[in-house]
Amino acid sequence: MIAKWTETMTVQSDAVDYKSNIRWSSLLNILQRAADGHIEALGVSREQMVEQGMGWMLITLEVQMTSLPRYTDTIEIATWSRGSKGALWHRDYRLYNAEHEEIGAASSVWALVDIHKRKIMRPSAFPYPVPVHEESVGISLDKAIIPEGSKLEDVYVHTVRYSGLDSNGHLNNARYADLCWDTLTEEELEHKHVTRFKITYHHEARRNDEMMLRRSQGEGTEVYIQGVSPKGTNFFEAAIIE
Repeated sequence: MIAKWTETMTVQSDAVDYKSNIRWSSLLNILQRAADGHIEALGVSREQMVEQGMGWMLITLEVQMTSLPRYTDTIEIATWSRGSKGALWHRDYRLYNAEHEEIGAASSVWALVDIHKRKIMRPSAFPYPVPVHEESVGISLDKAIIPEGSKLEDVYVHTVRYSGLDSNGHLNNARYADLCWDTLTEEELEHKHVTRFKITYHHEARRNDEMMLRRSQGEGTEVYIQGVSPKGTNFFEAAIIE
């Protein structure tokens, strides 16, 4: 079985921002596709999982980049499962440029869920073997991201529409990065050299859900972002870090 999965791709025009750098939401999409590709290479199709009422839910993720790929750059993504701890699965990634120099790494935590009951399932319920590769990229993930006592200010309201939905009818995981970057000022977009992004998903956002995007005022090197409903449901919290 394939313990470490690799994919190569070329950055296309729809994946970059106005500076021709890859968008962080596109990075999240690439990581998602690599994870899906690994599971499918192990002989487990999405259709098989749906038939058995199972799906993967991303809990938390951190991406660290030493340089951002640009339009037409070729990159390689390597990913592997570090196995499960308790009810959660751990997956790491490394990203390389065309010269096979490492340009980034990521670590993520996932849960196997019953897609009908929306409940977390024990790893032992997954009926397919997943090889474990114990290599770690050295990122320690904490579920809580925003420090206690941080002052956040309202920035804008986002309503979940068709364009943001995934096949489960929820706001796509990668789209949250775009929501976070939309809280940045023009000056921050021009001059902030972002090297890290981390996010924890607390509650699924569905079509027509309203989400107030709130952020800290960029004290130090970190900007903290939170998405909450009018009733106070905490959809996610994240940090954009220089």
